[in-house]
This record gives sequence, C-alpha cells and structure tokens, in this order.
Amino acid sequence: MAAEIQPKPLTRKPILLQRVEGSQEVVNMAVIVPKEEGVISVSEDRTVRVWLKRDSGQYWPSIYHAMPSPCSCMSFNPETRRLSIGLDNGTISEFILSEDYNKMTPVKNYQGQVTILKLEQENCTLVTTFRGHTGGVTALCWDPVQRVLFSGSSDHSVIMWDIGGRKGTAIELQGHNDKVQALSYAQHTRQLISCGGDGGIVVWNMDVERQETPEWLDSDSCQKCDQPFFWNFKQMWDSKKIGLRQHHCRKCGKAVCGKCSSKRSSIPLMGFEFEVRVCDSCHEAITDEERAPTATFHDSKHNIVHVHFDATRGWLLTSGTDKVIKLWDMTPVVS
Repeated sequence: MAAEIQPKPLTRKPILLQRVEGSQEVVNMAVIVPKEEGVISVSEDRTVRVWLKRDSGQYWPSIYHAMPSPCSCMSFNPETRRLSIGLDNGTISEFILSEDYNKMTPVKNYQGQVTILKLEQENCTLVTTFRGHTGGVTALCWDPVQRVLFSGSSDHSVIMWDIGGRKGTAIELQGHNDKVQALSYAQHTRQLISCGGDGGIVVWNMDVERQETPEWLDSDSCQKCDQPFFWNFKQMWDSKKIGLRQHHCRKCGKAVCGKCSSKRSSIPLMGFEFEVRVCDSCHEAITDEERAPTATFHDSKHNIVHVHFDATRGWLLTSGTDKVIKLWDMTPVVS
C-alpha cells in the first residue's frame, strides 16, 4: 500500500511561465516548438492548434485546424516541420507547417489498415521481458547513454531498469499518490522528471548510487520475535497465543509483526522519499545522511496527462485533464 507523501518545503521550484487555455476538451498531446516561443497541441475537441506568443505576452493560435475525429496523439519533426496526427477513427493525417508556423498544408492521409508481416524465426528475437509493476505501464522513457529504461505505472511507482549493465537490477522510485502519467529524462544533468494524476511534478536525482528494494521474505512467524502470524494455526495452538498480522520491513524485507515494525522512515536511496514501515533494528541503523532527500516535489495544480521537456531551454510543458497547457521554467530544479 502506498504511503502518504509529505514533501518538505522548497526554496527552489519550477516557475510557471504561461497558461495556454482555449481547448474545449482534454489536450492529449502537445510539444514545445524548438527555437520558437510556440506550442503545437492536439485535443479530443478535434482541433490541431499552433500557439505562438504575441506581443501582449499571451499565446494565441496562429493555426486552428479542425479534424474529422478527436485527436489522440501526434508526432512533430522540427527539421522537416512535418506534423503527423493520429485520430480516434484510425486515420493518420500528415501536414507540413510553414516556416513562420502560420499555415499547415495537408500531405497525406493513411487509413487504418493492418499489415501482417511474416517474421522469420531466426531474425525475430525476444530481447527480454520486464515484470515489476503491480499495475498497468502508463509511461516509458529511455536513457541512451546509461542504457536505462524508466517505466511509470498506474500503481503510482516508477521503476528504473538496468538494461545496459545487464545485471537485471530494478530500482523502485516511490513519489506519487496517483498513477504516473508521463516521464521525461534530462540527460545532461541525469535527472528524471515524473508527472502524475496527483498533479505532482517530481524531479529525481539519478546521479546517485541507488539500492534495490529487497524481496519480501515469506515466514509463518515474525522474523524478529517469533510470534506466529494469524494463519499459523499449529504454532498458535502450541504456544497458546493469538496470531498477529504480517508486515514487511521496506529496508531488509523481513516478515515482521506490528510491534517489531512500529517505526517509519524515509529511505531515499531505495526510492522511498516519504516515510515507510521499517523494523525497529533497521530504523536504528538508518543514519541522517541516508535520510537526505534525492528528489524534489512540486505541485502543478492540474491532473497531468502529458509532458514534453525542452532540454535546451529547460522548459517543461504539461497538459492536464483541466484542458489547460502550462509552460514551466525548470532551470531552478533541473540543473
């Protein structure tokens, strides 16, 4: 069960640069236009909009294009200015944007088709399968330098998978009270940005040596005081004691009773930035240095469904279920 997040007050926080409003439905995807003060968005209200910053300081659409069906996703190539838009009806539409981003010219439509390719067995290799989340995977992000895969889930967690090291290690990051909706990685500073349905923007320092969370051990009795758990009928009968509820220490993984795990502590290097249950002996062993936070928490004040990070400027775009796009200057915290 996820623990309650209690982030500490921060002196450094993202700076809200702009609220971009006007969509009638949820903005499913949006991107920051490189080298321009502009945003391209697609929405369930069937519109494609290119927002440019005006002299007034506000963002207004230079392009407002209605599609025949709600827009579900998009892909934009800034070098060719080719915009591909996926629609709910199974169609993909492509456009070319003009250099001044004031006009979009249709290129081609691809109707929903299924092409079945026969793959020769010797040329089709399953690399690996990762299992670790207890909920659906909702976001993925790849670090090409460290060769690490980050995955976010509806179980509120983020997992870092060590693919390049081929050690099979999986590092958990617990920092959201709702499902993780989007991930972005700042490669130059080795910081991971995770955003979720709780409105939280969490910036994780991945330039530290993190530890795997231990596997939870199985036992019929407390591994500290040997009191039987409630399903251990034989020991309860022999000792004439009522069985206790089983818990697990998040640091050592031992099966313990409530009396032997009455303390709570943060364990940031294991991904627990907020306090979780630990056994009494582990609580005494954790030092103040080990409790030092490795992530910062920020409230976007909307349920985030999509993010886009512009590393060159340190800008983060978030779109939420409130139909609003927000632009953030992340340089105070991503640096």
